[in-house]
Amino acid sequence: MPDDHSPRDSTADRLRTIVAHDEPHPMGAVVPPIYQSSLFTFPSYDELGARFRGESTHAVYSRVDNPTTGEFERKLAALESAEAARGFASGMGAVSTTILGLCGSGDRILCVRHVYPDTYRMMLKMLPRFGIAVEFVDGGDADAVARALPGARLLYLESPTSWVFETQDLPRLAALARAAGVITVIDNSWASPIFQRPIEHGIDLVLHSASKYLGGHSDVVAGALAGSRALLARIDDLAFPYLGAKLSPFDAWLLIRGLRTLPLRMRRHHESGLELAGRLARHRSVTRVHHPAFANGPGLATLSGWSGLFTIELAPSIDVRRFCDALTLFKLGVSWGGHESLAIPALLTLQQASGPNSFRDFGVSPRTVRLHIGLEEIEDLWRELEQALGGAED
Repeated sequence: MPDDHSPRDSTADRLRTIVAHDEPHPMGAVVPPIYQSSLFTFPSYDELGARFRGESTHAVYSRVDNPTTGEFERKLAALESAEAARGFASGMGAVSTTILGLCGSGDRILCVRHVYPDTYRMMLKMLPRFGIAVEFVDGGDADAVARALPGARLLYLESPTSWVFETQDLPRLAALARAAGVITVIDNSWASPIFQRPIEHGIDLVLHSASKYLGGHSDVVAGALAGSRALLARIDDLAFPYLGAKLSPFDAWLLIRGLRTLPLRMRRHHESGLELAGRLARHRSVTRVHHPAFANGPGLATLSGWSGLFTIELAPSIDVRRFCDALTLFKLGVSWGGHESLAIPALLTLQQASGPNSFRDFGVSPRTVRLHIGLEEIEDLWRELEQALGGAED
């Protein structure tokens, strides 16, 4: 971590230009139009035939392609150093379409532990119905991953991971997977392409819950996938048109708007989150802070900054319910990545994963609370946290 706690990334200027600059739009508009149309017509039989033969990029039907959605996809691909990208109606739409487009009956997925809870639930409850097996592994242990890789179809990564924010050595795991003929995919929602670009480190595909930092305003639910044209064409052929989780043109327009300020917002989340996580780590009522900056994890080299999401474990003297109810600037709610600060206790949300004791399955203490540090004034947030911790003692 740099001494001044500033994001370290020599490509930051390039990324700022990508999100701010567009190719010319009709009539010189500085904002792309919303093509709120379900279908697109053709002036002649021959031009329609050329599109169906793949000889034209003319839009056909918005479940498959749309000019506004395409604008968002091009920007995300550039940010992730990918050849192409796809937008989806939700993050789970991106996850499920990717997995079902790459895996089938008899295949095995190797997945890191502490993965996003809905992804975990899907792997436990849905994939076995398709004959797809899932094995969970400590992604921070590259030797354990190497032992489990042979015979797998897909290595599913998330760095940092949900709730405990463990990191993985992406270049090493990518090389191991490539040698074993295994496709790698990573959920990069936490860091965003501003602070981590996994494709540059050998990962094949990058997923996002675009509802989080890419959108940034808590007004859109969306997902995204970026990677090589060959792999996206495979997913297009086997799953994308049929599952129907296509990003709408209006939501794509909202995401383009969100991307404009992504570098600025991520820097603020970085600064505020790191400052408050450090203060909480020194607080007598907090026994542990789960934040990648405070752990010597194997994946720190690929992170150029920190987002505003981390968890704290409260001391036994602190009543979790009273702590949560004492918060006002921090709203109680799921999701994260927007302008607002949020809190959610592990005991409630992780019960959804597999049953009443699922927080133990995740290795997460029931005294854990996840915090998302938004764009409010740091000192206002700190005063509220101090008050909640002081007023929540048993």
